[in-house]
Amino acid sequence: MQEREAAGFGFIAGSWPLDPARATLVFVHGAGGASGTWANQVDALAARANTVALDLPGHGRSKGPGRDKVSDYAKAVVEFMNEIGAPGPVPVGLSMGGAITQRILLDHPKGFAAAALVSTGARLKVLPMIFDTIKQNFPGYVELMAKFSASPKTPRELIQPVLDDTARQKPEVVAGDFRACDAFDVRDRLAEIQTPVLIVTAEEDLLTPPKYGEFLAQNIKWTRRVHIKDSGHLIPVEKSAELNRALLEFLDERGL
Repeated sequence: MQEREAAGFGFIAGSWPLDPARATLVFVHGAGGASGTWANQVDALAARANTVALDLPGHGRSKGPGRDKVSDYAKAVVEFMNEIGAPGPVPVGLSMGGAITQRILLDHPKGFAAAALVSTGARLKVLPMIFDTIKQNFPGYVELMAKFSASPKTPRELIQPVLDDTARQKPEVVAGDFRACDAFDVRDRLAEIQTPVLIVTAEEDLLTPPKYGEFLAQNIKWTRRVHIKDSGHLIPVEKSAELNRALLEFLDERGL
C-alpha cells in the first residue's frame, strides 16, 4: 500500500500506477474521517482491482477547506477520479461517503458501471447534540463516536486508528461534514439511479440502522444487499473480511 498525492488530494493506493485493464475501487470515507478507514480494503483487494482511498478536502493529507454540502464533496471526488485517471471507477462510500456516492451517481449517471453504499442512507439527519459536542468538547465527541460507531463486540483496538484520524481533524471541518449530512436528502430521487449498487448494512449499526439500507434497496432500480451481523457502523474495520468478500462477489457478478 502506498501513500500518494495528486492535485492537492492525499490518498492511499494498493499499487501504482493504476492498471488500465482493471476497474478502480474508489473508497470515500465518512464524516470526520480519513482514507485510513479503508486501509484493509485498499490492501486486501489490490490483487483483484485498482484500489484507492482519498482524503476528502480538508481531511487527512488533502489540502483546501472542508465542505458543508454533499454535492460539493461529490464534485471533489469526481475531480479526484479524473485527476488520477481512474479506469472503470467504482465509488464505494461509507456513511457520508455513501451520501457522496449517491450524489455522484445522480449527477453523473453514465459514468459508472457499479457502486457500493456502506452503512448509509438516502437521508442523514444529525442530532443537535453532535454539533454541540463538536463545538464545546471535541475530545468528548471522539469518545462519543467510539461508543456509538461500533458494536460492543468489537475490540477498541480495531477502531482506534479511525478514532485517531478523527481526533486529528479540525473541529470546524467535522462540523461542516455533519452540516452536509444534516441537509442531505435524496429519498425522492433514488429511482433516477440506474447504476447497479451493492448495499451493505450492519445488524448493530446505531448511526444508520439497517432500515436505511432497506429503503435504498427498495427504491434503487438494481441492487444487491449484504447484511452483516456482529458489526456496528464501521464495517470496513469491524468486519473487513466480510465486506471484502461482498465487494469481490459484486465485482465478479458485474463482470468487472
